[in-house]
Amino acid sequence: MNDQLFSRLDGFKSSLNFDRGKSGFVFVIWYLIKRIFFLTSFPWPSLVKSFILKCFGATVGHKIIIKPRVNIHFPWKLSLGDCVWIGERVEIYNFESVRIGSHCCVSQDVFLCAADHDFRDPFFSYRNAPICIGNGVWLQARVFVCPGALIGNESVITACSLVKGTLPGNQVCSGSPALPVSRRWKS
Repeated sequence: MNDQLFSRLDGFKSSLNFDRGKSGFVFVIWYLIKRIFFLTSFPWPSLVKSFILKCFGATVGHKIIIKPRVNIHFPWKLSLGDCVWIGERVEIYNFESVRIGSHCCVSQDVFLCAADHDFRDPFFSYRNAPICIGNGVWLQARVFVCPGALIGNESVITACSLVKGTLPGNQVCSGSPALPVSRRWKS
């Protein structure tokens, strides 16, 4: 066995391949507000949460439902269409943009991860990419969506699936990685 150390995490540079998009001061203010209104189990009205997201630069449509304990890292990199439901304990790790189309349901414990590390780089540099979720999509409980994923309109991703790459529209997709298993709408 080769005992030579190749990983050098002491050389990690958090600013390389990452742009927060706002100042550190704005991020700290956002963090304090999200602790009160988003990460709590108290059911603040979705209208209040939508207003706060808009104040921090998110694009937010009409009739949004945001359940308690939702963690959004950078609201200014988030776009929500109309009639979007976001379930409890959803994690939106949006180092790059995350776009969720209209009439989407993001169920509890879904993880939208637009950030990653390059495991082949000894310094573990960031490898981030945006996520785009089409209109009418349902992400069932505990789905994990990887950086760079694109989910077509009207698709359903079944519980505990892993989404990588592009998934076509009007499909029920399942597995790890998620693959189309049937059409959603038969007509």
